[in-house]
Amino acid sequence: MKAYERFIKYTTFDTTSSAANENETPSSASQRVFAEYLLKELRDLGVDNSYIDDKSFVYAAIPATKGKENKPKIGFIAHLDTVEDVSGKDIKANIVKNYDGKDIVLNKEKNIIFSAKDFSNLNKYIGSDLIVTDGTTLLGADDKAGIAEIMTMIETIMKDKTIEHGEIKIAFTPDEEIGSGIDYFNVEDFNADFAYTIDGGELGEIEYENFNAASCNVIVNGVNVHPGYAKNKMKNAILLGVEFNNMLPQNERPEHTENYEGFYHLSSISGNEEKAKLEYIIRDHDKSKFENKKEFIKNVCEFLNKKYGEKTFEIELKDSYYNMKEKILPHMHLIENAKKAFNECGIKERIVPIRGGTDGARLSFRNLPCPNLSTGGENAHSRFEYISVQSLEKMTEVLLKIIDIYSK
Repeated sequence: MKAYERFIKYTTFDTTSSAANENETPSSASQRVFAEYLLKELRDLGVDNSYIDDKSFVYAAIPATKGKENKPKIGFIAHLDTVEDVSGKDIKANIVKNYDGKDIVLNKEKNIIFSAKDFSNLNKYIGSDLIVTDGTTLLGADDKAGIAEIMTMIETIMKDKTIEHGEIKIAFTPDEEIGSGIDYFNVEDFNADFAYTIDGGELGEIEYENFNAASCNVIVNGVNVHPGYAKNKMKNAILLGVEFNNMLPQNERPEHTENYEGFYHLSSISGNEEKAKLEYIIRDHDKSKFENKKEFIKNVCEFLNKKYGEKTFEIELKDSYYNMKEKILPHMHLIENAKKAFNECGIKERIVPIRGGTDGARLSFRNLPCPNLSTGGENAHSRFEYISVQSLEKMTEVLLKIIDIYSK
């Protein structure tokens, strides 16, 4: 089966994770259904050493070919779930063959147009065959494309007995999108020397630098009285929260930052005059700047408490994950060999920072060095998500090339 055919099949599974159920793994029962399908597929391909654990992690291992038992044990990882921001149910994938560079009508009935002007990255795919949706859902290339590429790599290896390789480790993981699943990844049983997550964007991207990340909840304790008699008495928690937010650097918001620039992001505000809650995420690639951002929020809180009274503002700060760069630097062969693999497959590689997180970062801090590689997907987490047939096939070729490099 071709990688693109496998991918289209996978899009029929709704595997949306749920932050509301983050204390359960998987957070949605549908991820278990997909995991069981993948396990059956692995066993049908002859990968007997494969299983699902109670958290719906799918693990598999392919033994080294004769004479290659001393080669590194290399892992490949992708995630089962899709983001809940956009529906992943009833995805209707369609192939636009030989894309001509013009607008794509995704849904004539609902007049949903994929604008070439608004999405200039489409220009890179003129002449390619694009897999798109009907504009009512995401596509799920993040990360079913990664799974399809890994599975097609496995099928190739299992069928072509001339391919020599060391031991290959595989894992498909739940709840990457809500950041909770990887807590249960069994690094010891996985038993790889290092791994790659296949969970990136444009073909050729290599990522080994991600944000340092923290969550921050700001609780504002106000005083509410009848607005008709509120003079010199009311402390409106909503307005105090707005004042807090306005004291943060306005140029350090996501909409004003790129590349290695960090930010404060207000993701939610709720409450009333009596009590309000502001939810932030804090991000920066640079560890010292990351620490300074957290300290700045504490200082703003302290300043406003002096102004409005003790415990008017309370903060809950929690680190989420850290930049994996420090864990990858001692293992730069991972990056150099990924570059080599892309180049030998005719692809120009690009080293790009992840403006987000990755399971690979968490695993790297658990002594499994794990940078991230592209899938070829574009516009992730969007109704305008797409991937080319050619990217799916080429990325499968790259994975096979990485295996070949490490078997030498």
